[in-house]
Amino acid sequence: MFDNLIYYFGIMALFILLYTIFCLLREYERGVFFFLGRYQGIRGPGVVIVIPFIQQMAKVDLRTVVMDVPSQDIISRDNVLVKVDAVIYFRIVEPDKAVIQVENYHQATNQLAQTTLRSVLGRHSLDEILSERNQLNTNIQQLLDKQTDVWGVKIAKVEIKHIDLDEAMIRAMTRQAEAERECRAKMTHATSELEAAEKLVQAANTMAKQPQALQLRYLQTMSDIASKDKSHTVIFPIPIDLLLPFQRKLIQSMASTQKTTPPSTPTPAPKNEPLVTSTTASTPPVLAKKPLNVNKKKRKFAVYAGFK
Repeated sequence: MFDNLIYYFGIMALFILLYTIFCLLREYERGVFFFLGRYQGIRGPGVVIVIPFIQQMAKVDLRTVVMDVPSQDIISRDNVLVKVDAVIYFRIVEPDKAVIQVENYHQATNQLAQTTLRSVLGRHSLDEILSERNQLNTNIQQLLDKQTDVWGVKIAKVEIKHIDLDEAMIRAMTRQAEAERECRAKMTHATSELEAAEKLVQAANTMAKQPQALQLRYLQTMSDIASKDKSHTVIFPIPIDLLLPFQRKLIQSMASTQKTTPPSTPTPAPKNEPLVTSTTASTPPVLAKKPLNVNKKKRKFAVYAGFK
């Protein structure tokens, strides 16, 4: 009985020893070997042998890792508070550095990405952050890749996912965009009016050389009005040239009447005719009349007529 237990324990120990000696590494995994604590090399993929108590192996995954960067409160160059979150794609290209140079490359890359995101976006204004997102992604990716190169980490891509703004800032940006659109609309309208005026001047110069063209234009306008409004009203435009002879005759007749009529001479006012006014406040002023000569031999007297 005791011999059987020893036999079974021996078989189990053999299986455990074989399991610890032979290790299977997948295609996307690599093993960093240490011999008595010293770096020995990189092995894999496939079956590798690890001598217990003498060799140690650290597995490293070479697949691309997707890491979310938490939302960061950033103050832009124009003193606007924004919240930005991003995502980073990275992978291990040198497993030995990822194991030897840094304790936890996942956490180190995450913390470095947060600080780099704040430092890069803080040097730009809000308009640049919103409009030049691709350029900012490239700048952040290059800085991260340069700093994580000593860890054997390759930053493949950086993307800014979302930019959160305050409600007041969103309303202000909306009003600014509406004002810019109105300005562009007014400029477009003014430009079109200028071009239309220039074309009208050219058309007027052309019609002035050929008066028949103006009459044809009248007829075309009549046709357009009749076809669009669908009314039975017929409009006959009268050229201004037909009214010029009547205007000339009217001017000549007025000039002839002014020549035949003698100019009226103003009558001189009589001299030494005093104006007599009433002394009372309620009596209106009394007009002075010319004194009447009743008899040359008699004493001259004046008759004054007044009314209350």
